[in-house]
Amino acid sequence: MSTSGSPESTVGRNETVVVVGAGLSGIATALAAAMKGHRVEILEASEYVGGAAAYSGGQVWCGANHVAARQGIVDTPELAERYVRDIGDDHPEARDENAMLRWLEMAPVATKFWEDNGAIEWTVIPDLADYHGEAGGALEEGRYLTNEVIDGSRLGEWRERLRISPYFPVGTTYADMFLKGRRLTSVDDEEDAGLPQHAGVPAFGLADGRDADAGRAGGDDPLTFGPGVVASFLARLLQEDNVSIRLSHRVTRLLTDGDGEVVGAVADGPDGEIEFHGPVVLATSTYDWDPELVREMLGLEPEDFGSVAPQSLRGDGIRLARSVGGGVAKIPATSVPILPGWESPTGTGYGYGPEYAMPHAMIVDRHGQRYCDDSYWVDIVEKTLAPDDPHLPFFLIWDEQHHRKYGLGTTGPGEEYPSHLVKSSATLTGLAEALGIDPGGLEKTAAVFSDNARQGVDPDWGRGTVSYVRRFAGDPSHTPSPVLGPIAEPPFFGMRLRFVGTGIGSSGVHIDADGRVLGEQGTPVRGLYAVGSCAALTTTGSGYNSGFALGRGITLAYLVGEDLGNA
Repeated sequence: MSTSGSPESTVGRNETVVVVGAGLSGIATALAAAMKGHRVEILEASEYVGGAAAYSGGQVWCGANHVAARQGIVDTPELAERYVRDIGDDHPEARDENAMLRWLEMAPVATKFWEDNGAIEWTVIPDLADYHGEAGGALEEGRYLTNEVIDGSRLGEWRERLRISPYFPVGTTYADMFLKGRRLTSVDDEEDAGLPQHAGVPAFGLADGRDADAGRAGGDDPLTFGPGVVASFLARLLQEDNVSIRLSHRVTRLLTDGDGEVVGAVADGPDGEIEFHGPVVLATSTYDWDPELVREMLGLEPEDFGSVAPQSLRGDGIRLARSVGGGVAKIPATSVPILPGWESPTGTGYGYGPEYAMPHAMIVDRHGQRYCDDSYWVDIVEKTLAPDDPHLPFFLIWDEQHHRKYGLGTTGPGEEYPSHLVKSSATLTGLAEALGIDPGGLEKTAAVFSDNARQGVDPDWGRGTVSYVRRFAGDPSHTPSPVLGPIAEPPFFGMRLRFVGTGIGSSGVHIDADGRVLGEQGTPVRGLYAVGSCAALTTTGSGYNSGFALGRGITLAYLVGEDLGNA
């Protein structure tokens, strides 16, 4: 395995594969291609490997997988298909039927292939249910996979170049967390913060400009969550001697021949521009840090959007595909996995957490009215961005009980909030005026909400009726509901929310069922593939479940490897 040097000036088309991006999908694709005998050049824009996957919880969703089967969990392809169909039936036009069926068929094959060939040792995340428990085919456990703990020393010098998630307590397992019954704090101190567990999203989501990528090296260095999954594949890739990973090499353009076939890429590296020749696989992530693409794909302005994904996610894959005639497929913004969050206290990043799902809190619009199940991010996104009835700007409102018990992000329970983020007042009227909310509307809404919360019900918007939320969000010690509590004890607090991306943009490069990039007319752009989150999630359309993106990514990596092997 090499990490530097210049590429050969002439390389046979079928001998070299150019992979753009060193996240999980890129590493997996490179491994698949190398195992087929190809030489592989991985070009990564940042100084680290792992991409958005390394910032994630490392959840890989796969229906009817062999790991669940060997643990005695019953699942079938028919149940998995029913679930995926059911959760995306609100916008069936956004789903590619062939891509969905191909993924559902090949995901179990791919996950077994990767384990059989030493890329990862899978384990089922215990007691983690599908998001949409009300949907047909949903399971209580078995479809979320992640890695068995891997020692970071297996990566050698590459350990220092692996992104480490600042949002998950790397080294701790899901089983550890669920046994405690609550989320731990971020990787920075790994102390028990006393926050209730919130599976699928971190309790702390703070990106304040620090890159928590230095991590620990050598010795007893357990890697779990996203960094662990990436490390597992990377450790296996390092065994191949025909792969080169070039960091700080941002691809700026693609090369085509006279027939429009993609025949290589140009990267801007430390020593200037370098050409690489061969078919190209776009394995970049999405567009979180490109305001123009955020506006195009989500309809959100900078004041309403931020991201906790690495800042290297600048929409490169989408722009590169478009430059050679690749098409873009758009998923409705109301179905994109973005979360209600806020600017970090330092003003250099963004954060999100489960605070909106805790008792004694609610979300309102500028009229001071609730409009959704504000404990469930899926409903918050759908209702806030509804084209015919949008609710921007939107605000989180809470009281002293919430402040005393739960805090906010890195502000601990009872601690003082950053004044530029959080407004406070002894009265709801004063709070409303400070935030620019209708005072009468907020007072009326809080009164009704509090009366119902004391009974543990929300007849207006169904807060607490989603089984996933009841099980994995809120405060399990709070009665009569883990997500409902009156907003009645002064002082009162509030802040304007913004949506926060997590590196899964849903809309993106249009691909077919096997990862080939499609042009505007629906025909493949020869020599060009896309496997990362830069590729639109037409596989599932408007339906989303945690783990879909990584599950599809490693499946496409397998399929592209097969296609390249047949070239």
